[in-house]
Amino acid sequence: MNGFSVEGLNPPQAEAVQTLSGPLLVLAGAGTGKTRVVTFRIANLIKHGTQPQRILAVTFTNKAAGEMQDRVGELLGHKNKPRRRRGEPATPKPMVSTFHSQCVRILREHANALGFPKKFSIYDRSDQESIARQILRELRLPGTAIKPSDMLNIISGWKSASVKPEQAGMIASTDKEHFAASGYRRYQNALRARGAMDFDDLLLYTEELLTGHEEIRLAEASKYDHVLVDEYQDTNGSQYRITKALVQDHRNLCVVGDDDQSIYAWRGADVSHILSFSNDWPDAKIVWLEDNYRSTGAILQMANTLIAFNTERHDKVLKPDLPMGKRPRIVQHKDEQTEAETIVREIRHLIDNEHIQPKNIAILFRTNEQPRLFETELRKADVPYVMLGSQSFFDRREVKDMVAYLKWIDQPDDEVSLLRIVNTPARGLGTKTTRMLIERAVARGVSVWQIMQDASVVDELPAAAQRGIAGLKQLCTDVQQRAANDSLREAMETLLQRTAYGEEIARMYDQPEERESRMASLGEVTNAIAAYEDKSEKPDLSGFLSEIALSGREMGSEKDKLAMKNAVWLLTMHAAKGLEFPVVYLVGMEDGILPHSRSVKSGNESDIAEERRLCYVGITRAQDTLTMSLALTRRKWGKPIPTTPSRFLYEITGKADNPNKYRKQGKRGQPTKR
Repeated sequence: MNGFSVEGLNPPQAEAVQTLSGPLLVLAGAGTGKTRVVTFRIANLIKHGTQPQRILAVTFTNKAAGEMQDRVGELLGHKNKPRRRRGEPATPKPMVSTFHSQCVRILREHANALGFPKKFSIYDRSDQESIARQILRELRLPGTAIKPSDMLNIISGWKSASVKPEQAGMIASTDKEHFAASGYRRYQNALRARGAMDFDDLLLYTEELLTGHEEIRLAEASKYDHVLVDEYQDTNGSQYRITKALVQDHRNLCVVGDDDQSIYAWRGADVSHILSFSNDWPDAKIVWLEDNYRSTGAILQMANTLIAFNTERHDKVLKPDLPMGKRPRIVQHKDEQTEAETIVREIRHLIDNEHIQPKNIAILFRTNEQPRLFETELRKADVPYVMLGSQSFFDRREVKDMVAYLKWIDQPDDEVSLLRIVNTPARGLGTKTTRMLIERAVARGVSVWQIMQDASVVDELPAAAQRGIAGLKQLCTDVQQRAANDSLREAMETLLQRTAYGEEIARMYDQPEERESRMASLGEVTNAIAAYEDKSEKPDLSGFLSEIALSGREMGSEKDKLAMKNAVWLLTMHAAKGLEFPVVYLVGMEDGILPHSRSVKSGNESDIAEERRLCYVGITRAQDTLTMSLALTRRKWGKPIPTTPSRFLYEITGKADNPNKYRKQGKRGQPTKR
């Protein structure tokens, strides 16, 4: 079992793959073969005798986790094995998952220790907003004071920083934050009363279990001999502490990432975790991956020059495997209209005369307002394009209804889900009846479903409402039994049949195409359930609901769909991370756009440093051709206003003096500081 070939790996990659114990930091620059190193290292651990199921690899998206699992399987020769028969034991595999999926796994086992049911619900954004609206009504705040979405964003920021409800009021500084602080405790209590958690809670409550219940920490930590964390620069405080709790006994921790690509501070990521890894683990080995296989030398020269202006970073330089190539261009345009027209004209030329496929071209922008003009010009020029951010499959009305039914059947006290479907399709439980049931539930401090079990309350209702409640009870029982005794797919068929939801679609939509599309969506829910059952060891409704709740937050599947279309990509620099394109346009290179006006106004160097990293990520998406453009004037409220070229353009072109070149370089392996 000891032989493992590192053929095809460069020396630093091979060093990382062959380091099999103790703390290890792999600093993987853009385009340096990070995924290859992670998968080879997992395979090498297994080849050297570590049981696959004793390895935990954690990343940030289901797509990345799935690819990692597949590539490890290929290296170990599992790919061509015949599909196992029902009842046959599965081939042991490493546990590869996202942070949130791993947290759900831990919470399903130990949530009782925190007073939650094992079958807790995971609330998505619309579920959260439903609770937030209710809380703001209870607080009698004026409609203009704070929107439910603002309140949730502020609370999410606090949760990412591990700020508890009782601490929020002390750190709130703006009016909106004070309003959010007054609703935070109510919001948490409302979730708990419904046996539900939001996505931030999955991390917070797992952290609480692992740091406050030593017997649970030992039970979870003892399941693994090795832990690997991908994209370590994107970890927030909870993820950092969860990781430490799982590895502090055996200390076999390998983290892979690039501090120069840390661009998610706005959602809680803390670049200091990767910068201070050597302080946390003084005996850590550090391996630098600096050989870039993606971009030309000229593009990397520009990226290296820019990122060197950041004062706190690991001292590394990307080295090109490709030739020097064309020098990147910086182009000035009269205004934003001319910028869009000129770039689209160029793209049309590349497609028609240079035979470049549209899917090999990307226009990257900093803000969501920028693409409007480009969309207009691309349409005029008849250039196909795709844009990230279209409606998710799980955001469609009929899909949300079916998922709400399944969530309520799995966890009947899930009030948000119950109230969504209580009269959909109509069953005699209209607004007036529902309001009365809610009032009784609030008065008694119980859920609406528990009130529906009280004969003395139900007997007061009109006959139609009584029949509706009886029908709901029977529906819940029947679908639960079908799921337990037969299969989830058959349970879904029972649900569709008993609710007559297809008839509801026929009633609501006149156009045959619309009806067909909506019915196809219901079919896709059934397909998703069947696919989940096929791949799961012990499929159950809670597991399926957890899977779709977690995957619904990702853009990975959307990127896959877009990649199949032969069309120009329009996307933000944040969304472009992890992608690469032969031809890239970075547009709107102006102070106030990149760096963003918020960062410029804050006067905080760390905010500008994050924007510089974002620009670096944009540059390193380009493989062969890079163009950066700016408008000399840009309209605001209808008036043309002169712009200031982005400070990053001066840094890239050597027209800004870099104070870092005068500082003494620290020891290799320690982050450099001014």
